[in-house]
Amino acid sequence: MASYLTDLRKLIGNRLILLPAVAAVIRDEAGRLLLQEKSSGEAWSLPAGAIEPGETPQEAIIREVMEETGLVVTSTSILGVFGGHEFRYVYPNGDQVEYVVTLFKCRVGDSSGVWTDSETKSIRYFTQNDMPQLALPYPMSMLFGQG
Repeated sequence: MASYLTDLRKLIGNRLILLPAVAAVIRDEAGRLLLQEKSSGEAWSLPAGAIEPGETPQEAIIREVMEETGLVVTSTSILGVFGGHEFRYVYPNGDQVEYVVTLFKCRVGDSSGVWTDSETKSIRYFTQNDMPQLALPYPMSMLFGQG
């Protein structure tokens, strides 16, 4: 995706782009939610990322979670699709994006324990009461709800 976005950014600069993306809700046995701390100092987030050209959303969520957490997952359901003004984000370099995010509930199958994405500083499970504010406003009912 880096080359696709890089090429697109060369054409349009840091102007707003609409970007299809995926995000994972991964909870442990205690019901805590897995979050990713960004190495750039940005807000914490769900394991998430853009869908690459030619890639299905299901393929994208498996790839993104592996890259950002080192976990092998399967998606078990779609919790919702989010977008609009509340899902606009401006990166530290000024790039503007408005995400259309498919939110997947995922189950962990295996862990290599090693993430390959340089954007990840750390990963950690949080309860609803102790989690930091996320970069995007996902509904808490989707993150910690039953199902």
